[in-house]
Amino acid sequence: MNGELLKTYRLFQRMMEYPDSLATMRKLFLEAMEEQGGPDRKTLIRKAEAFLTASGEDPTDEAKLKEIFNMFIDITVATTFPGEKIESYINFARKHTQFSRLVSEVNKEELTYSKVKRELKAFCAIPEGEILIPPNEAEGARVGLTNQFISNQLPFIGIAKHHLTVRDVGDISDRIIRTRRRPGRIGGKSAGMVLAHRILVPRFTKGDPELERHIRIPESWYVNTGVFSDFIDRNELFHFHSQKYKSREMIEEEYKQIAELFANASFSKEMLEKFRYLLEITGESPLVLRSSSLLEDNFGYAFSGKYDSVFLGNQGDMETRLKSFIRGLNRVHMSTFGPAPILYRKKNNLLDFNEQMSVLVQKVVGRRFGRYFFPFAAGVGFSFSAYSWTPRINKEDGMMRLVMGLGTRAVDRTGGDYPRMIHLSDPMLRPEVSPDKIRKYSQKFMDVLNLETGQLESRPYREIMKEINHPDLFHALSEDEDGHLAPPMFKSTKFALNRTCITFDNLIQKTPLPRLMKKSLATLAEAYGRPVDVEFAWDGDHLYIVQCRTLSVARDEAIVMPDDIEKERLFFKNNRIISGGAVHNIEYIVYVDPRAYAALTTVDEKIEIAKAVSLINRGLVGKRYALFGPGRWGSNDINLGVKAGYEDINNALLLGEIAYEENGSTPEVSYGTHFFNDLVESGIVHVAIFPDDPESFFREEFLLDAPNRLAESHPDLSHLEPVIHLIHVPSCCDRMGLSVFQDSRNQTGAGFFETRAPEDG
Repeated sequence: MNGELLKTYRLFQRMMEYPDSLATMRKLFLEAMEEQGGPDRKTLIRKAEAFLTASGEDPTDEAKLKEIFNMFIDITVATTFPGEKIESYINFARKHTQFSRLVSEVNKEELTYSKVKRELKAFCAIPEGEILIPPNEAEGARVGLTNQFISNQLPFIGIAKHHLTVRDVGDISDRIIRTRRRPGRIGGKSAGMVLAHRILVPRFTKGDPELERHIRIPESWYVNTGVFSDFIDRNELFHFHSQKYKSREMIEEEYKQIAELFANASFSKEMLEKFRYLLEITGESPLVLRSSSLLEDNFGYAFSGKYDSVFLGNQGDMETRLKSFIRGLNRVHMSTFGPAPILYRKKNNLLDFNEQMSVLVQKVVGRRFGRYFFPFAAGVGFSFSAYSWTPRINKEDGMMRLVMGLGTRAVDRTGGDYPRMIHLSDPMLRPEVSPDKIRKYSQKFMDVLNLETGQLESRPYREIMKEINHPDLFHALSEDEDGHLAPPMFKSTKFALNRTCITFDNLIQKTPLPRLMKKSLATLAEAYGRPVDVEFAWDGDHLYIVQCRTLSVARDEAIVMPDDIEKERLFFKNNRIISGGAVHNIEYIVYVDPRAYAALTTVDEKIEIAKAVSLINRGLVGKRYALFGPGRWGSNDINLGVKAGYEDINNALLLGEIAYEENGSTPEVSYGTHFFNDLVESGIVHVAIFPDDPESFFREEFLLDAPNRLAESHPDLSHLEPVIHLIHVPSCCDRMGLSVFQDSRNQTGAGFFETRAPEDG
């Protein structure tokens, strides 16, 4: 009997630590007793009435009856339930009480960030336990908290409420860098990353053990949008809010002055202390500051590559690191007002949205090797692959672009360099067969962070590997032995670097990476209800999700190729199709002659061509026009293609890349680059033409002989007529227009002249 009294006393003492939750505790205790076949409510009431009667007290006195009823609940629980189970019910009652306070605060019309944060932290301080808040109750709180701290985009919230928990938001809130003066959110890129991680590694439900073992996200902090708004207000830069409504010329001209204004602007003492605190936490770990605006990575609007990201070596004393951090932060912030994102917003009718910039601060994934820092491999994965050259490829299984080093090389168009394209339905399958072709279409340079200079560098991988001793080359390299290219059999292999080639054959065959990517992409696409793309890094047997967003996919509709095209009406035939589509009634063709472009001898001359293309693009707004030119549009190597951004070609209906073998500017399989994503989102049909391919056809003489209207439409560009041709198709084709068909399913395409339809189609 004494033991039972002691247990009851200790239980009561524990319960009285949380008096606001007593009623909820006893309600839970009673329900648990009934579930286990113990005394139910009626039994305990009768027992309480008998106790009062035996004690000479009135059993009809409700207050006394309730007191004795509660006593019997406590005694029964204390003497029959194990201690850990009692503790779980007490904690759940505490959670329920605190959860009610949190929900009340979240749903107030005059919502206060600090009060919500206080109630959220109080909830998260309570141990999780095995008993969870019912989903129907938790969902409303998840929605409110997601909207408050993470994103206000309804499509995102609609998915996040099923995966992000209240405690997830609590974890995020602990890593938010904010100002007390302005509320804010962590923006689209950050939101996509944390949601993807929670979808792949669920918090409270059973997940895939392999994904749980390998999936990670980088250590991250979030400088929320309130910091950006406060910075603009503090430095009286409000006039930039109207920048988006100015002409393109004014936006471009004034953006040149923004860097100086931002460099002279300042953060408050409060924010400087918070930045110092962040740098104390991170130590001298290399950092990357990624843009994470409210609209970025939104459904249907990815803003791929429109805003800046900045890598920081983050080495040295605190003040040196702080100055570097602020410069990087300013660069990301000011990219909000750049021409590329504003014109992208204008094209997609998003100008009137009050875009604000958050910055995702991450430790760079990877390891230090001498003066360099980089992950073993990185890239971008797609749950759907529109690029397929053989029926063996299942588009629904997705694909990835993989590079050694930092992933910047996987999402940009790089000169003379190629990522490994891995189709996840058959990872070792590749279009190149011979060793010569495999070497040609392989990665030759690596992007790495130089910790001594603090700069991102692109260097030949062989040079870097001569300087360092990387332990994982077994997974990256293949070696040429007497014309036979093969991966090593043993991890201890010593490489003759001059005979090596990056193939990733052993990584594909001897690690779980392809399987992990396939499962991850399928899981994410199912949760999102649409295709997704994911930027990632692979290092130390872990797959780090850096970014996740919905993938714009060109409609894979059946393209019925005409079979009666007269040869004299044929403009081109091609047989390497990245994505399908059809365009009719093209009235103008802009042609940058590949040979004439290659003959230009200076960088300035080639930059002038890019500027001229941009000017012509503006002049053809509202017109149906196609743009053809050398090699790789948008390449960072100006010798391999016209260095044009999305804003320079956005009015075209079709973008053609023409590769003559003599100038070596082979069109890259660009599926998955930021540049290609822009084409897909804008509905611009991509065409690759290889005139030297015997199965292809290209009527270049039509472009060179047709009247050139460049000087007529742009007198200031008349001196560029030998390189740029502006052709009005109906004027030299008996009032016909150009039609183009690209059949990705059968890898056939053609462009030909036909009678123009009365309406655009």
